[in-house]
Amino acid sequence: MKRTISTDAAPAAVGAYSQATTDGSTLYTAGQIPLTPDGELLDAASVAEQTAQALDNVVAILESEDLDASAILKTTVYLADIDDFQEMNETYSTYFDAEPPARSAVEAGALPKGVDVEIEAVAILEP
Repeated sequence: MKRTISTDAAPAAVGAYSQATTDGSTLYTAGQIPLTPDGELLDAASVAEQTAQALDNVVAILESEDLDASAILKTTVYLADIDDFQEMNETYSTYFDAEPPARSAVEAGALPKGVDVEIEAVAILEP
């Protein structure tokens, strides 16, 4: 059965979506942009800083379910400009140890609120 997930440790959903949902075995996050839980948009920050905030938001959602980044099976990274891939990747790689998740990275052309990075994740829930 579907259950929605919400935490004050990540930015509140501002539309017709949930921060995350689960069916009890898999957790799906909404795309996370570089928006702090307090509502500060980091759209003028570097791609590295935007990547870190987006991933911090993903991790905060996971932590609300007693998980960490090691539970992530797959991420999708949306970039406003694919030329920012290397800068994103340098920061992204610091969030994962020896077994990083599968990942897709694509240029989206335009992202919500004019940010440069948006990241969504699929994670496994421990029984």
